[in-house]
Amino acid sequence: MSVLDLNLFTAGGPMMWVLLLMALIFLMLTIERVLFLHRGQIRSTAFIGGIKNILAKRRIVEALTVCEETPGPVAAVVKAALLHADDPAEVMRFHVQEAAVVELPVLERRLGSIAAIAQVAPLVGLLGTILGMISTFLAFEKSGDYALPSALSHGMREALLTTAASLLLAIPAHLAHHFLAGRVRAIVRDVEWAGNEIMKYLLTDYRSGKPGGANGEGTPEK
Repeated sequence: MSVLDLNLFTAGGPMMWVLLLMALIFLMLTIERVLFLHRGQIRSTAFIGGIKNILAKRRIVEALTVCEETPGPVAAVVKAALLHADDPAEVMRFHVQEAAVVELPVLERRLGSIAAIAQVAPLVGLLGTILGMISTFLAFEKSGDYALPSALSHGMREALLTTAASLLLAIPAHLAHHFLAGRVRAIVRDVEWAGNEIMKYLLTDYRSGKPGGANGEGTPEK
């Protein structure tokens, strides 16, 4: 019998439908987060280097346009710094931090839902297991001392199938949450580095009129 046989699904009892709904929600959330984080993660070193090259030519409007056309929190934080390029350091830092506070929670959106699915799926499987065992004991009571194996196998099969289905959902959900959380941490590091790097450039080289570019001091190897 194939693992994907519909009979196996229906034999798992009512909790299988709950697990199916959770699996569909998990799949949609994961695909949306993967696409969103992929779009928001840019090559921050190359991006900051390009912004520095533009600013070295005193073309701050062009630099702002590049930030507006670039998706992701790194560009948003750099744009906040550029909009306050002539302000005092504390003012610039405040607006950069404010932009980060707005952007970073968006990265973590729906990760909590994926984690919840990973944690709740085994509990749903446990509930299905208990319901299957109850069915088994009811079969014992109805059949008396001469319960046939076929009468008992239904409840046992329901218990085992629900447990297996819950683990098949929980394991990928845990892995997906770990993977997505890692992507978020990488973007957060890029945001912190980009904010500090553009502020340092604006407060020193840009204001003093010194040229700067992609290979300027302070640019990490990535």
